[in-house]
Amino acid sequence: MKEIRDGSQANHMSKSASSDSNPLVLDVDDFKGNFSFDDLFGNLVTELLPSYLEKEADSSESHGNIVGIDALSNGNLRSNAGKSAQGLSSPLFPEVDALLSLFKNSSTQLVDLKRQVDGKLNNLKKEVAVQDLKHRKTLAELEKGVDGLFGSFARLDSRISSVGHTAAKIGDHLQSADTQRESASQTIELIKYLMEFNRSPGDLTALSPLFTDDNRVAEAASIAQKLRSFADEDIGRQKTTVSSAVGNATSSKGLEVAISNLQEYCNELENRLLARFDAATQKRDLTRMGEYAKILSQFNRGTSAMQHYVGLRPMFDVEVMNADAKLVLGDEGAQPSPSNVAKGLSSMFKEITDTVRKEAATIAAVFPSPKDVMSILVQRVLEDRVPKLLEKLLQKPSLVNPPPMEEGGLVLYLRLLAVAYEKTQEFSKDLRSVGCGDLDVEGLTESLFLPHKDIYVECEQASLKQLYKAKMDELRTENQLSSESSGTIGRSKGASMALSNPEISVAVVTEFVRWNEEATSRCSLFSLQPATLAASVKVVFTCLLDQVSQYITGGLERARDGLTEAAALREKHLLGTSVSRRVAAAAASAAENAAAAGESSFRSFMLAVQRCGSSVAILQQYFVNSLSRLLLPVDGAHAASSEEMATAMSRAENVACKGLQQCIETVMAEVERLLSTEQKATDYRSPDDGIIPDHRPTSACACVVAYLSRVLESAFTGLEGLNKQAFLTELGNRLHKALLNHWQKLTFNPSGGLRLKRDITEYGEFVRSFNAPQIDEKFEQLGIIANVFIVAPESLGPLFEGTPSIKKDAQRFIQLRDDYKSAKLASRLSSLWH
Repeated sequence: MKEIRDGSQANHMSKSASSDSNPLVLDVDDFKGNFSFDDLFGNLVTELLPSYLEKEADSSESHGNIVGIDALSNGNLRSNAGKSAQGLSSPLFPEVDALLSLFKNSSTQLVDLKRQVDGKLNNLKKEVAVQDLKHRKTLAELEKGVDGLFGSFARLDSRISSVGHTAAKIGDHLQSADTQRESASQTIELIKYLMEFNRSPGDLTALSPLFTDDNRVAEAASIAQKLRSFADEDIGRQKTTVSSAVGNATSSKGLEVAISNLQEYCNELENRLLARFDAATQKRDLTRMGEYAKILSQFNRGTSAMQHYVGLRPMFDVEVMNADAKLVLGDEGAQPSPSNVAKGLSSMFKEITDTVRKEAATIAAVFPSPKDVMSILVQRVLEDRVPKLLEKLLQKPSLVNPPPMEEGGLVLYLRLLAVAYEKTQEFSKDLRSVGCGDLDVEGLTESLFLPHKDIYVECEQASLKQLYKAKMDELRTENQLSSESSGTIGRSKGASMALSNPEISVAVVTEFVRWNEEATSRCSLFSLQPATLAASVKVVFTCLLDQVSQYITGGLERARDGLTEAAALREKHLLGTSVSRRVAAAAASAAENAAAAGESSFRSFMLAVQRCGSSVAILQQYFVNSLSRLLLPVDGAHAASSEEMATAMSRAENVACKGLQQCIETVMAEVERLLSTEQKATDYRSPDDGIIPDHRPTSACACVVAYLSRVLESAFTGLEGLNKQAFLTELGNRLHKALLNHWQKLTFNPSGGLRLKRDITEYGEFVRSFNAPQIDEKFEQLGIIANVFIVAPESLGPLFEGTPSIKKDAQRFIQLRDDYKSAKLASRLSSLWH
């Protein structure tokens, strides 16, 4: 239809434009639909400009092929230009007048059309306004009608609700009346039954068939309980209501008779039901058991039935409990071991758990309140069967007179306590998983061990002391047997000291730590709160500190006794100068024996120091790895234990320092002995007869260096760190001083000075192994000072010009020159020293 309308519009306008006599006529319909101004303009000028439209089409095609024109000849191009020049002579747009007339006519018609359309639009607006007003009035009337309709519905709903409430009230009244009627009927029935029980005390012969029929025991039990409740309430009201004494006495007397008879009847009925329940239990008739248990639940909520059932379980028989004791403790009179007890408890608790699990299935099928029955059953297990076994297993020891170690000592009791506690805790968790109602299994289990936990820490202290005493006795016995076998017992005063103080062994200290670690694990087991655990661990660790301190201090004292004994031997064999040759030889032999004893005691003490250091390292490592994490949660606990450990180890350090000083004294005594016996007066005064000088160290120097190398080998391995550095530095200073004092007794010639320098070099090379720079410096200075024996007298002055610090020692050495007096060196060098 659009195409038809467009075509008709085009034909209409074409026809109008074809004749100049007939002007163009435009209509509103020409602008309806999909109007296009380009189409309108084209239709207007199609007949007036047909040639122009063709030129426009040719121009478009020529523009599209402009690239191909470049290939044409120059002559063609000039021909086209000529044609264009000829066209310029005619009018460029001859149709312009006709078009202007057409456009003016069209504009006039368009203005008229616009006026017509505007008039129609105004009319339509007026009609719309009128219709809108009518519509608003209609809507307002409809709203009034709807409001009225809603009001009618509300009144109807209110009436319906009122009728419903009235019907509900009527229903409630009817139900209340029915309930009251039924209650009155039941009350009348109960009063009739109550009168039967109120006839005379103990008279139960004239009761209704309800109370004697075995098939109606459930109904009889229910009514009997209601009668007891009714009578009890009436007695309570009589006691609280102010009434006449006679009326009060009469009412109370009658109800008391009824209550007495009802109680007697209920007891007889309950016993009869319990007997039937037992018979059904023997037959494993769960259906009958459930029926009787349901009836019995009306008597004291079934407590008697539940307790009766639990009490008759075979798991509480005396024979079963005796079997428990034999399984856990073994044969009568035998000493139980923790491992066997652990196995026995595991087996026993597993058997009990399996039994309780089986009973749980039966209880769930029989009793109306299985959780209550399980609570009673588990409580009976934890208050009867387990305590009787623990009573036989754990007998609280006396801390004043503890059991001897031959019978296991206190540590056996503590180990059994830990095993029993741990296994019982696991057992309580198993019972909780099976089911025990609202029973506090954990609290009940904890209460079983409260008497033992109250004295636990004191037992640990006493046990550790007992273990330490037994170990010391064992070591002393071994030392005594060793001394007896070697024939050294009673040979000296130090022998008794050695027996009282065994030598240090790292294995023994490791055993102390193992005891303490075991005790700490028990502390962690028994102490649930961090503060309690930290306090217990601190007490136990203090015991370990005392043990290690006493043990290593005693071992160091034992080693010091050897040094003291060797020193006494040296003092004993010191002789004066005026003795016979035979006595001197005997004394020399004794001195060598004393030196050998000193060397042996030196090695023993260094070994003791080494073991002492290893023991302290083990103790510190144990504290850091095992105890710190237990002490850190409590403020101050870790710092206090660290300080206590330092205090305990300081006692051993003091003994070690004294012993090391004795070691230095022992070494220096032997060095001085070797120097005095091996050094000859002519070693440093070789004759200047042209013989090749001896560049070897003197015999005394070789002996001293060999002795020091041999004896200090144990010091190098036994000491470490700052202790080693301090010891070797002190020994180096003492050696330097001893050599100076020794050489002050001799005289030197130039050849002897060379040999002395060789000895100093030998000593310097040895002390270089001390890694003490100040000692190396002192021996280097000795080498410089030794030059005073080698140079000519006139060269002594400039020898020490650059080293003023050794002038004093050099002055003393110069006085030892064999030509000191003959060369008058004192007067020559007077200006040098002042």
